[in-house]
Amino acid sequence: MKVVIFCGGLGTRLREETEFRPKPMVPIGGRPILWHIMKFYAEQGHKDFILCLGYKGESIKDFFLNYQWNMSDITLRLGRTPEIQYHTNHAEEDWRVTLVDTGATTQTGGRLRQVLPFIGDDDFLLTYGDGVCNTDINETIRFHHTHGRTATVTAVHPSGRFGEMVIQGDEVKTFSEKPEKEKGFINGGFFVVNKRVQNYISEDDLCNFEQQVLPVLAQNDDLSVYRHNGFWQCMDTYREQMILEDLWRSGNAPWKIW
Repeated sequence: MKVVIFCGGLGTRLREETEFRPKPMVPIGGRPILWHIMKFYAEQGHKDFILCLGYKGESIKDFFLNYQWNMSDITLRLGRTPEIQYHTNHAEEDWRVTLVDTGATTQTGGRLRQVLPFIGDDDFLLTYGDGVCNTDINETIRFHHTHGRTATVTAVHPSGRFGEMVIQGDEVKTFSEKPEKEKGFINGGFFVVNKRVQNYISEDDLCNFEQQVLPVLAQNDDLSVYRHNGFWQCMDTYREQMILEDLWRSGNAPWKIW
């Protein structure tokens, strides 16, 4: 199943880092958080990625274009007939990565609409390039297929600042993006989505997935919820980056399942 990752936002709350690179390229343990997210999916069998690029997307292209070079021990033969010998095999050699420039100012709904032609007619996975968790992706897929709605969102219990959902049974009844006070589950990303989501996305590049698509899905009883009570952490601020960095350094990073 293809994995679509939003990688184009400005990351204004993490300006210390994102002035120089896009937020998905901010490192945790010396590797971009995007790499951690992709490793998490790949370990569960999902290695076909579509990255929605925007702000400073060229740095993400460069990272993957030079992946073998950057991840390997090498020997160079210099001179008029230079040679490169790679000494290291890495675990990502069977990944497929499609990089799509969806525009610097395009919103999430517009980004998703632009990459739909790369997906085909199958269900697909969708998440953000700035958050990690330890949810069971394949169980989420089974849950999604059982309920038959257009989309399934993974609901999590963090502290503050995110879109709150009112849940009844296995269905999202209302979706409110970033309320002032949050009481329960919020949008943790890690979606499973059917291709018919295109019917909910306008042709406007400024269409916002969280504000204009998810609320309508909820109103139409077309958005299921998979509750995840385990670890989840986004990286919106320098403080949150340090939380993830400390977990990685301690050897207790819950998202590291590889």
